[in-house]
Amino acid sequence: MEAEAAKLIGAGLAAIALAGAGVGIGHIFGNYLAGALRNPSAAQSQFPNLLLGFALAEATGLFGLVIALIILFVF
Repeated sequence: MEAEAAKLIGAGLAAIALAGAGVGIGHIFGNYLAGALRNPSAAQSQFPNLLLGFALAEATGLFGLVIALIILFVF
């Protein structure tokens, strides 16, 4: 396999994290909404957990993007 092809395949694999972040964010908000509808009084206490989950899911996607860009433009 040529080096250029391997570089593009590696960047594509690293970019998979972007799709996973979108799915994770939807899952986090969906579960929060379902829990809030079942028990509205507990929703306010779970809001910090919602923000933490969102931040971690978004960071995963951003790290994947950075790795993909590093693979494409540095190596």
